[in-house]
Formats: sequence, structure tokens, C-alpha cells
Amino acid sequence: MAKELAAGDKAPAFELPRDGGGKLSLAALKGKKIVLYFYPKDDTSGCTAEAIDFNAMKSEFVKANAEVIGVSPDSCASHDKFKTKHDLGGLTLLSDESKAMLEAYGVWKEKSMYGRKYMGVERTTFLIGTDGKVARVWNKVKVPGHAKEVLEATQSL
Repeated sequence: MAKELAAGDKAPAFELPRDGGGKLSLAALKGKKIVLYFYPKDDTSGCTAEAIDFNAMKSEFVKANAEVIGVSPDSCASHDKFKTKHDLGGLTLLSDESKAMLEAYGVWKEKSMYGRKYMGVERTTFLIGTDGKVARVWNKVKVPGHAKEVLEATQSL
């Protein structure tokens, strides 16, 4: 299991399939700030609220020279349905069915619910600077107000 990333660490490279077809890599985003938010599952209440919040602030992130990218282990087909259902056209969603990126970023963790242990995504957001290094990490994210807090950090980077 990968160590947890911290501010100052080089962001692990990735290339993953994205919603709507094609692939997206860290290298393709060079020179931009990147808000990389990891979430457990499309179309669940917390994940939907988080996506709607980030999508609503898309133009503000663009003004701050930032790309907002959501990552989950769901398939691209699931992402496409999720985006259509909730009108999330401003978001880019990546599919990590192999969990390689989730592990590289240290967000694929043992979780527990009702006494049952299982592996899953710990809701985490990374702000990556134009230099390709992690500028800030939000662990165990609570959704209300999170997108606004990330936007403020992005604007001051």
C-alpha cells in the first residue's frame, strides 16, 4: 500500500479512461492547477452532493487556472450516466477500475461499516500546483462547504 501523500510531494503520474471516451493523463494537464477529488461511488448521496458543488463552481475554478477532476473505481459508463442524471457537464470524471491510481494516491483503504471491514475509497481531495507537486490535501472530507474551501485554496495558490 502506498504511503499517504503530503504537501510538497510530487503528484503520482496517471493516465486513465474518462467520461465520454478517451483518456486523460497528469502530463496533459501540465501548467494548470489540478483539483483531484476521490470519491467512493457514483450516484450516492454524499458523492452526488460533492459533484454538484464542484460543478456549480466550475467557472470559478477555470478563472483560477484549475481543472477539477473526480476519480472513483466506477466505470466510464457509470460516470456518463451519473453526469447526465445530475447535469454535471462541467466535471471531468476518471475511471480507476484497476485501483492503481487510488493506491498511488493512498486513498484505497480499509473501511468499516456496521462492524464489517472492506476496502474502499476514502473521500480525499488533492490540490496540485502548476509545478506538479501536491500543494494541499484534504483527508476524510465532509462534503458540506468542501468545494468552496478548495476553491479558496486554489485561488490563493
